[in-house]
Amino acid sequence: MTHPGAGSADTAGYLGPEGTFSEEALLGSVEPGQVRPVALATIREAVMAVQEGAVRWALVPLENSVEGSVPITLDTLAGEAKEVSIVGEVVLAVRHNLIARDPVELGKIKTVVSHPHVPGQCARFLSEKLPGVQIAAASSTAEAVRIASEAADESLAAIGTELAAQIYGCKILVSGIQDRQDNQTRFVWLAQGERTEQAPPMRKAAGPASKTSIVFWGAGAGRSGWLVRCLAEFAKRDINLTRIESRPMRERLGQYMFFVDLEGQAKEAQVSEALAGLEELCPKVRVLGSYPAA
Repeated sequence: MTHPGAGSADTAGYLGPEGTFSEEALLGSVEPGQVRPVALATIREAVMAVQEGAVRWALVPLENSVEGSVPITLDTLAGEAKEVSIVGEVVLAVRHNLIARDPVELGKIKTVVSHPHVPGQCARFLSEKLPGVQIAAASSTAEAVRIASEAADESLAAIGTELAAQIYGCKILVSGIQDRQDNQTRFVWLAQGERTEQAPPMRKAAGPASKTSIVFWGAGAGRSGWLVRCLAEFAKRDINLTRIESRPMRERLGQYMFFVDLEGQAKEAQVSEALAGLEELCPKVRVLGSYPAA
């Protein structure tokens, strides 16, 4: 398959191989021919390719409406990728399909392979239609379909995209097997620097709403009420927080960093004041990006 924009110098990394939801989101969100997709083996590699200048942009999944956040994206942005910022976002409606090399009865399927985040989004179908099936992990949904395309027998199937089924010459046994029809994944565009002008040429013009993503942690986390005081910097300025969660620092048990999405641009007076107040309580504050909301 030849990617659109194959002659362009403006490269964008994504979780490969070809046919993943990440590629669908990438191709669906940018102007045709303006970006050259580059398939990478892992989400971390996609993020670090931006950090190291190997690609100009990357599009990576941040959270799913059913399964929640993607830990490797958060951990890499907060840790290793200090030169990388979020410059845009896109929300993709997720449609999962049961795929096999050839048409096969569901009762003959013994193993289903897919990305680790996917089976939980299809739990009802798997329990009702494929009870007792073994679940195997692949690095991506497209890799799962590739594995199914090379399976030695008909007992192995994959959960993946329609695009992957086309690429690897497989058959869709059942389409739309996700538990919820409103299943969505939020992807973020990454670039070096902090300006939204760094974002790739998007199909849709940016709307008026903005979003800022931050991460913070500090020694004060051991004191009673510290997190409440941190969040109060936003509440007393009427800044709405659209997401908050903790992730382990991966140093000692009980040490956490906190990821927050909030409405508004970091340069706006209210948000800037809140961030300054947060920094007085917590010396470890990093703005991961301010960007147009999807």
